[in-house]
Amino acid sequence: MSTMGTLPAALGPVTELVGRELEAAMLRERLRDPLVRLVTVTGRAGVGKSRLALEVVREIGGEFGRVEVRDAGAPDTPSALADLAALPALPAHVEGRQESGRVLLLLDGCDHEARPGAAGALEALAGDPRVVVLATAVEPLGVYGELLLPLNPLPVPDPVRGGTAAADPHELQEVASVALFVRRARAADPAFALTPENAGAVAEICTLLDGLPLAVELAARRLRLLPPHLLPVRLRDRTTVLSGGPANAPGRHRSLAALAEWSCRGLDAPARALLERLSVYEPGFGLSAAGLSAEPAVDTLMDRGLLVVVGEERGELRLAVSEPVRSAARDALAEAGGEDAARDAHAERYRTLVGSAQAGLRGTGQEHLLRELAAEGANVTAALRWLRERGDAEAAAALVLGCRLPWLVQGRLREGLEWCDELAGEGGPALPDAVRARLADLSGAFALALGDPQEAVRRHRHALALGKGVGDRRQNALVSAHLGAALLEAGDPPGARAVLVTAHNALEAMGVTGGAAGAAASLAGVLRAEGDRRRAQELLDRAVEALRRSRDGRGLAGALRREAALALDGDEPARADGALREALRLYGSVGERTELPALLEEFSLLLMRTAPAQRPRTVRLLAAADTLRAATGAAVQDEWRSAAERARTDLGARLDWTDFALAWAEGVRMTASEAVAEALSAPAPSRRASAGPAPEDQSLTPRQVQVALLVSEGMTNRQIAARLDISEWTVVNHVRQVMRRLGCSSRVQVAGAVGRWA
Repeated sequence: MSTMGTLPAALGPVTELVGRELEAAMLRERLRDPLVRLVTVTGRAGVGKSRLALEVVREIGGEFGRVEVRDAGAPDTPSALADLAALPALPAHVEGRQESGRVLLLLDGCDHEARPGAAGALEALAGDPRVVVLATAVEPLGVYGELLLPLNPLPVPDPVRGGTAAADPHELQEVASVALFVRRARAADPAFALTPENAGAVAEICTLLDGLPLAVELAARRLRLLPPHLLPVRLRDRTTVLSGGPANAPGRHRSLAALAEWSCRGLDAPARALLERLSVYEPGFGLSAAGLSAEPAVDTLMDRGLLVVVGEERGELRLAVSEPVRSAARDALAEAGGEDAARDAHAERYRTLVGSAQAGLRGTGQEHLLRELAAEGANVTAALRWLRERGDAEAAAALVLGCRLPWLVQGRLREGLEWCDELAGEGGPALPDAVRARLADLSGAFALALGDPQEAVRRHRHALALGKGVGDRRQNALVSAHLGAALLEAGDPPGARAVLVTAHNALEAMGVTGGAAGAAASLAGVLRAEGDRRRAQELLDRAVEALRRSRDGRGLAGALRREAALALDGDEPARADGALREALRLYGSVGERTELPALLEEFSLLLMRTAPAQRPRTVRLLAAADTLRAATGAAVQDEWRSAAERARTDLGARLDWTDFALAWAEGVRMTASEAVAEALSAPAPSRRASAGPAPEDQSLTPRQVQVALLVSEGMTNRQIAARLDISEWTVVNHVRQVMRRLGCSSRVQVAGAVGRWA
């Protein structure tokens, strides 16, 4: 019969594991393997190593001849490592038992002072093949034959899918960190429930705490004192305020401040100094951005779980100082009087990063630089806030101006508009007119992207008025080009023409290739609006060629969208499809958010025309466009909104309600990259001269379209009936109607007609 050792209080009571099903299964499998002698569960403090180990021991302990549970971190208890000094004699514990009996030893908390003793004890145990050791430690013990089971924090809601805003409680409940929070919150307050009103706050809490189980549990206990919507406010600056762990838990588990102090115990001076310096960085910084390429202390911090990998961008790791260590390190930095210097250095590093990117953002380095600046976005914003806080308005303005293209691509439109107004508006800091003029111009770009062309026109005109006294011809010509684009969107082609012709000629004369190409593309839009398609195409061809040469992918995508519109005017759907697909690929490569929704809608309307059988895909794309646009806060012009609404109404009428609702729900959940991939996977239209009539032109019902498609695949009536779960007689009637409406006399002709739809 198996026996269990006395369980130390540090292991806590029996509690249900949440979100650890896979790790528990892996641990059980390893401990049952007769060839395995040592398994170490590793992970940072508070991640739940002890709880996982104990629960697995409780589950499979009966399969061993004896179970010993010892707390390596409590040398003053009977189960201490001091008791294991004579571990070579441990096999005596199993004397009298069957030779096949195995001993399972759970050695918990092999960290800090207990680490050398634990390693020595494990070396001593190596002499007995019947002993299996399960250890828990922050770092690997480094003993020969050790198998590792890394334990990471629980997954947190994905902000890309709306995890912290307008969150769906049912979807959030599937995220392990949220599930743990809800269970522990109900233990503290049985009336607690995840609702649409508090779901966003709960998601933010779990994200702020990095999904660390101990931190999530302590936060859930706080609901006795604070409602969910106030708790994130309390945690945003310092997570170390959380405390109130069980009285029978070890000291490090009773508060996050104690946990952070314990986690950093034993760090040498260089590692501690680096940790404090990095504590002012927002999560998601890169090694190069933080100047860490040659820092030997990085490995030390990563081994201890104090510096963690939170992602990867084009081969470079994205890092973060883990909570609550980050909050504690910032406190220590502030107490030592070094926080201002660290934040100055941080701000200077990101000013340099953004400034050095400007030359490549309109050329060959655009894709890489936009991706990098998006990944570093939180730190750029933190640097900007610090510059404002210390009163360096010109440096803040320079940083905002450097973020023009990155913020437009990322969809950070309202944020950008607010920064421009704060720095250049009335009552703002004193800035040179040249800087204020550029900020006013940038604010116009944000206003236009937000769907307010009239406001954009006003702001660009203000920028021109400020720029007249500065005398910067190049900048004034660029502002004029931006004004012309806004006038065109505002419904004033004649006004746009007058401004754009002058701006285009000036920019070409000065050799400003990108600006001239952008002005030419806008002017082509004016000519198209006036009905001069030939001249519009000539101008657009030159713009596209110039943008290809300069490798301005985002600018090229915008020109290709105008090319697609011209192609559709000339009834060339195949050419329009090619231009829109290339634009989709370009937007996908740079991580575009602002202009992508409109492009998805343009592609969807074309897909409705050229591939009616793709209706579910079209619904998904329209839903994705709606959701992505909502994330940027952009409005859409009435004319275009009407076209999209008509498309949705038509699709809803032609699809079964369930099919439409399912496709719409799938589209709502798509990320930008998934929406691009969905669009690009649609079949291209036929390039034959006569594409044949589309099925809706013959008024086929959705069911008749399904039948026609299956006929084209060579299915018999019986096979079609089985596939669609309808009677064979119903199929016969549908086939007759299809043949009559398509003007076909045989199933072969139906197949040919269906082939022309695609």
